[in-house]
Amino acid sequence: MKRLFIAILCMLPMTAVAQNQTLISQNDSIPSIVERIIEQREGGYKIRKIKSNINLEFYTTANAYFTGGKFDEMSFKMNRVRLEFVGKLNENLSYHFRQSFNKYTNPYSMDNISSSIEYANITWQTSEKFSLVAGKQFVALGGYEAYVNAMRLMEFCDFNNSVAVYQTGLMGVMQFSPSQQLILQVVNNRSGSDNDLYLYGRPNGIEAAKLPLLATLNWNGLFLDDALHFRYSASAGQLAKGKNIYYLTCGNVYEKEPYIAYIDVMYSREGIDSQQRITALQGSGLMPVTAQNTQYLSFIANFDYQFSPKWNAFIKGAYETAGVYEANGIFRKGRFMTGWQAQACLEWFPFTEEKGLKVFAHYLYKGYDLTENAEVIMASMPHTQRISLGMVYVIPVL
Repeated sequence: MKRLFIAILCMLPMTAVAQNQTLISQNDSIPSIVERIIEQREGGYKIRKIKSNINLEFYTTANAYFTGGKFDEMSFKMNRVRLEFVGKLNENLSYHFRQSFNKYTNPYSMDNISSSIEYANITWQTSEKFSLVAGKQFVALGGYEAYVNAMRLMEFCDFNNSVAVYQTGLMGVMQFSPSQQLILQVVNNRSGSDNDLYLYGRPNGIEAAKLPLLATLNWNGLFLDDALHFRYSASAGQLAKGKNIYYLTCGNVYEKEPYIAYIDVMYSREGIDSQQRITALQGSGLMPVTAQNTQYLSFIANFDYQFSPKWNAFIKGAYETAGVYEANGIFRKGRFMTGWQAQACLEWFPFTEEKGLKVFAHYLYKGYDLTENAEVIMASMPHTQRISLGMVYVIPVL
């Protein structure tokens, strides 16, 4: 026992040295990022043309809330604060990192990274026509609203607001031509445990998934001198043993100044209610459980018109349904809810040359019609309205 103790003491310094070793030290010949950007020459320095951007993004509003036509309260809100790093180390390697300061910060159990980290990936451009993305990334769903930067949207539809779209995995991008792109992606279908994904945990009697992954095939096409965009995708994954999830999503976009118009169609079929919207309908008088065999369908239509260099206006509407395709427990087969969303917005860009700053006035209406199936589980969903005055400012730090 004494010899074993002495041996352990002898190994401790070796272990400490091993733990403190750096992968890249000052004695290595690998250039740092600063050295890649700044080239030393006789008589001074020269800045190399390496693409690198750091953006600080703010989205803040003053909101007046109404429920059922009655005024509730008025308050200020920081909707989004994000820090983003995007750049290229060379012609083949690029990186993308973005952190949101409005999200949960402790690491999740599956991907071991905070949900506040939206992007943390490296892209390897293996050739002119193929690239590989590894790390935390956006799930390659179709549709304009699912793809466009959230700073350009005042409010998502309920479908896109309920899907966890930042996951860790791999993505291959095949660029057949400047206007045709095919994406194959495999990512985790959740960041943490089943208790993190489902409102009331995984239903009793259902085994955990052996391969909790989501595979997506996405096609993006540009036509009519890049004015017409099509973004279509199909996804399939495993939520639990015998319980799968499927997405069919598509976007049809016309974008040519001064207009942006799009129609998105989003559909999901879920063996367990990962969106949680039907599960959340259960009233306080029940012993709540996670719903199974749910399906969601959304239609989104939007029209933007920039009628002057400093002014833009848009109107937007969404029609959404939520239902159960096979009865389970207290959840009967059929539709549970129909939802409508209407938005109108007027945007002002104080500086024509500086599109990163805009001031806006926005109106949002959400209405819901609950069916008899929802009444059985004692559901209630009031109509709500919101009037907002706000500002979006994207600061290009570098």
